[in-house]
Amino acid sequence: MVPLVSLAMFALVSLGMVLTPGPNMIYLITRSICQGRRAGFISLLGVIFGFVFYMFCAAFGLTAILLAVPYAYEAIQWVGAAYLLYLAWGTIKPGARSVLSPRTDLDIDGPRKLFMMGFVTNLLNPKIAVLYLSLLPQFIDPFEGHLLLQSITLGLTQIAVSFSVNLAIVFAAGSVASWFSTRPTWLKIQRWVMAGVLTALASRLALDHRQV
Repeated sequence: MVPLVSLAMFALVSLGMVLTPGPNMIYLITRSICQGRRAGFISLLGVIFGFVFYMFCAAFGLTAILLAVPYAYEAIQWVGAAYLLYLAWGTIKPGARSVLSPRTDLDIDGPRKLFMMGFVTNLLNPKIAVLYLSLLPQFIDPFEGHLLLQSITLGLTQIAVSFSVNLAIVFAAGSVASWFSTRPTWLKIQRWVMAGVLTALASRLALDHRQV
């Protein structure tokens, strides 16, 4: 089994990751405000399923294969960067509103679509695969038992941390939106800050080259 100290350290790393603004957080906030907490929760389940997918890919070595295939990672990398830039433009384009602004014009989607949108939003971030591939080996000790079991234990720890934080975001989104709704200046600032963060993430993703 994974030593408790290593497990705690990995949990802290996972916490720092989930607290970093990204497409998952934006999607969950938007969906929770527009369609309610239940829709946000279903969307969160889709996001978590994306983590489960990457966890098993890392555990069984599929991410290593992905990174070894010429142009496979680069293709996903550019798709992810383009998606982040699309989200960034959506926050500042003419007529755009903050994700924290109450909206009534968003389509009401069913549970299946909500789940799949959450899953795809998470899946389009290739940094998750790289994160699992680069972080997990650092916390696995060959002398502590079954390597696959250690890998899954660490993955489940990351998923538990991500689920807890994102669940709090889903439930708090409405209150935060109400606070911002009475402060239009802060809404404008939030839009530009979020666009800047997403652009920076997209640039870093696009310019990040693998070490060979």
